[in-house]
Order: sequence, then C-alpha cells, then structure tokens
Amino acid sequence: MRIHSLPTQLVNQIAAGEVVERPSSVVKELVENCFDAGASQVSIEIEQGGARLIKIRDNGCGIVKEDLPLALSRHATSKIASLKDLEQVVSMGFRGEALPSISSVSRLTLISRISDADCAWRVNADGTEQDFNPQPDPHPQGTTIDVRDLFYNTPARRKFLKTEKTEFAHIETLIKRMALSRFDIGFILSHNQKEIFNLKPAITESEQEQRIAGICGSAFIENSIKIDFAASGLQLTGWVGLPTFSRSQQDMQFFYVNGRLVRDKLVSHAVKQAYQDVLFHGRHPVFVLYLTLDPALVDVNAHPAKLEVRFREGRLVHDFLFSALHRSLADLRPGRNLMQQVEVEALPQTPAVLDAKPNNVAWLNDSVTQQSKPNFDNKTAYSSRSPQQASLPLHVEEAMQAYASLYPKPEPVAQSAQPEARPLGHAIAHLHNIYILSETPNGIILVDAHAAHERVTYERLKQQYQNGAVPNQPLLLPIKIKVSAAEADLAEQEHEFFNTLGFEINRSGLETIVLRSIPVLLGNTDMETLVRDVLADMIEHGMSQRIQEKSNEILATVACHGAVRAHRRLTIDEMNALLRDMEQTERIGQCNHGRPTWVELSTNDLDKFFLRGQ
Repeated sequence: MRIHSLPTQLVNQIAAGEVVERPSSVVKELVENCFDAGASQVSIEIEQGGARLIKIRDNGCGIVKEDLPLALSRHATSKIASLKDLEQVVSMGFRGEALPSISSVSRLTLISRISDADCAWRVNADGTEQDFNPQPDPHPQGTTIDVRDLFYNTPARRKFLKTEKTEFAHIETLIKRMALSRFDIGFILSHNQKEIFNLKPAITESEQEQRIAGICGSAFIENSIKIDFAASGLQLTGWVGLPTFSRSQQDMQFFYVNGRLVRDKLVSHAVKQAYQDVLFHGRHPVFVLYLTLDPALVDVNAHPAKLEVRFREGRLVHDFLFSALHRSLADLRPGRNLMQQVEVEALPQTPAVLDAKPNNVAWLNDSVTQQSKPNFDNKTAYSSRSPQQASLPLHVEEAMQAYASLYPKPEPVAQSAQPEARPLGHAIAHLHNIYILSETPNGIILVDAHAAHERVTYERLKQQYQNGAVPNQPLLLPIKIKVSAAEADLAEQEHEFFNTLGFEINRSGLETIVLRSIPVLLGNTDMETLVRDVLADMIEHGMSQRIQEKSNEILATVACHGAVRAHRRLTIDEMNALLRDMEQTERIGQCNHGRPTWVELSTNDLDKFFLRGQ
C-alpha cells in the first residue's frame, strides 16, 4: 500500500488509546481542566460506572465562543505557546489532546460561558473536528462536558471494561485523590443519581484534616504528624503516619508534585529508606505529601497520562525527601504532641547524614560511662556486670570517664521533680520479667524492656558510628571463636570495618578468629554468638562494597544482641533508667524490627474498661 494520511477521527482514536484507558481516565483529564480553569466547585455525575454518562461541571473561567472549535481540535491549547513553556509547565493539562481524543470514542457535548457573555454556547463533537455549529445555552458561568456512551464506536475497547461497580470504584478513588490535591476546591460526586459525597472547600488546617479524615479515615489523622520542610528551593508539606500505623498494601500513599498526583520510583525509594528501621517487615507506611519545587526542575511530559514525572536533579530531591521524613520520624518521642507541626528552614548539604545534637552527645556519653560501672547506684543505667565483664581490666571505668569528660554533662534533674516532667512516668513493677509497668499522671504505660533497650542501644551505636567514635574496651582475656574458613577470611578482610564498630578481631588460624576488644555498650553480651551472626549477615549481604550500605542492618544485629534479655528481672532503678533513656532517644516508638516498644492507657481508657461513671 502507498503511504497516506490517516483520517482525523482515526488519529484521535489512536491518541485516545494512550490517554483514555477506562472511564476514570476521562474523569481525570476533564477534572484537571477544571483545575486549570480556576474553578472553586466541581461536580462529577456518573451513570453505569461511566460507560453511559460522565458529566463534569465547574464554575471556572469558561471558554470564549470562538475558541470552542479549537478546544475540540487536536494540538490546540491555551496553556503553552513555546518550547520554554513546555519546559516549565505550571498547568495540569497542556497537550491539547484530551477533548478531541475523548470525543472520538464517545458522544461529547461541550457547554461553556465566560463571565461577561450574554449566554453560554454549546457544541457537539465526534472526533472529526468538523461541522461545529455553536448553539446558545442558558448555562451559568463555567463549563460542562457531557460524555455519553463511551467506546460506543470502538466495541473492542468497550469489551475490556470491567463491571459497573469496579469502574465506578476507580472513579471514586480518583476523585478522592484529586480532592486531597486541592483543598481550595469543593467536590460533589454522584453515581446513578445518588450523591456519594459532597466535600466543601477546606481552607483552615482543621478543615483540611477533616477532609483527609473523611478520605483516609479518622485513624490516619490520629496516628500521623504534620510536617513542613524547606531547603534548596524544595518544600515538603503534608502528613506522615506513625510507623506503628502501617498497612499491608500501598493503598494509602498519596504523593503530589506541584499539585499533580504521581507515582515515582525515586520518591518510593526515599520513603522506604526513611522508614527502613522503624517499620515492621512486610508493612507499608501511609502518607499524604506535597512536594513543591520550580516547575523547570521537573519534567511532567514523561508519561502520556502524566502519571509519572522526571526530576532534573533526582539525587537532590531523593536526599531532601529522605532527610525530611527521617528527621520527622526521629523526632517522635514520648510526651510530644503527634499533630505538632515539624518545621525546618534549612537542611545540611549532605542530608543523608544525621547531625548529632550537642546535648544528645553529652547525654549519650554520660550513659555510656554509667554502663561500664560494675554495681548499681542511684545513677546507674540498666545493664548488669556479666561473667564476661569480669575479664575487663580495672582501668576501663577510669578511661571511659575520661572519654565522657570531653563533653559537658547536662544539669542534673532536681529530686523534687513532679511526675509531669517525666513523659513515661515512673516504674512500679516488672510484669512477667518482660514488661515494665509505669504510672503517669494521666494513666499507665507498658514498656517492652527488650524492644526499648534494643532501640536505645541501636540509636547510640548509629550516632557513635556516624561520628567515627564507637568507644570500645579491651578484653583482659581474648576470646577465641571457631568459624568457617569463609567467615575467617571475611573477618580478616574487613578488619578496619570491624574497628569502626568497636570490635578488634584478628585471625588466628584457618578457622579461628580472636576477639580482643568490644564496644563498651555491649559489655554484657554473648560476644561469640554476636560475632558469628554479624559475619553471617555480612556474607549474606555481600562483601566489602555492600557492607557500608548495610551498616545499619549490622548495627541493628549488634544492638539486638546487646539489649537486655527478656525474663531477666530488672530493679526499679534499672527500669527508671531505661524510661529516662527512652525519653531522649530518637525513634523510640519502635524497636529495630518495627515492633512497638511502649503503649499508654489513659485513666479514661481504664474507666471504660471497668464501666466507671456509667
């Protein structure tokens, strides 16, 4: 066959194959046009899941009568005029393909009126871009687009539609997601003449939280924190769920770039990294987040349906997102109001590295010093001297005191401090040798001692490791450990890496290594088991090039073995020492595996259990 031009309607039907996958695709394109028209109210009327009718009405600026034929023609738009405009798109739609594409696979009617016109004008379209004959209409200011019998002239496409219930579910989910992107707009959605929801414009923060609660559930707002971070021309606002409020699916993750809902692998990776050591395995975080940046720094033209974007400085965006979320989760501590807004005006140039706060460093090293003491007193932390510690030289305590003296110690807490000054209260019992029972002015708190101590130890190790100073203590009697030849090779090869973790390990034979020094924090740990497990983790994760990437996982393994064991009876002093450390530890709400470390029952909760006052 000779080369020939395709008919206009067929060209538009081919284009429709890219942007009109199902009824919800039509709704998305048309509602985005409402946004660009400056509408404050959008009404979406659906019949038979959208197969019979999709009717979108707004109160936006409208379209001039003379432009109506152009609005229904391919590659005609009011939103860009040059390549420069395309490189910094600020509107939701810009291709000029949606209306002609939709009209080529449906019976489309467009009615629109501008503010100073005597009346509205109505046109019908069939995708041929011909025979437009505008007719007057009493429609108020704004635009209505009536799409009937979708895919009536492409039966093969119509066969791929799902049930009415399924198709409408896609539309309802879409409108909810779009409603989260524009709090300043009201949305009304109806199906088969039945109103599904009516969302009023949400201007205040309280109204916005009500809209989110209506869409994501009240539990989301109750278990989330509001954040507002800005740095390097980027701003991230929104709500992120607590690690303990997670889901088995990624169905409550809403991320918007300059108001556009997108799916992006770079964003997903940054979020996953931020939650990696606080989320239980197999669970997914929940969030509603808004990233705002210069439109020139993001390409929204990377996907026909505009569902994906491409960042021009991907690494900068990734590190910014990671730091913003990482710090917001780190700042969650007992006694903090969850809905308190987190604001940071500037982040470090290398945001992936946590910066230590001086007062935290002082407290950290003071606690390290206390853990090396052989006996308990009123300042003692929650570790006891094990038989292995008996092999420590007597000068260790003095050495560690000298190390801690490099930092000023915090002011001691007055003995007369009231319980209100202690967010986790005061310990009164150790239940089943596992759970700490603490009393607060507002109720009671239960703490999983092992899980909490594990997080405290892990955060200290991370901080020390990042500062390049994990304090260690030499063993008076080195420990010989039998391992496989491969493990001995690895221990010898990664000698320097073990040093950074506070271990001194030397090879002593084909299948023998010798442990000569250990981290001070782990003085009461089964070192032989710990070293074997760390070597096994390192072999599983790969050799040296991947060890640095997996350092947190290795530190988590170290912390797990270093944590106080379940069923070891704790004294009141030990329990209170742990509670005080918890109050100053980042991410204390979860252990390294994502399990909760503590739970609070208020006096109101207790009254309900026992029907008091009823």
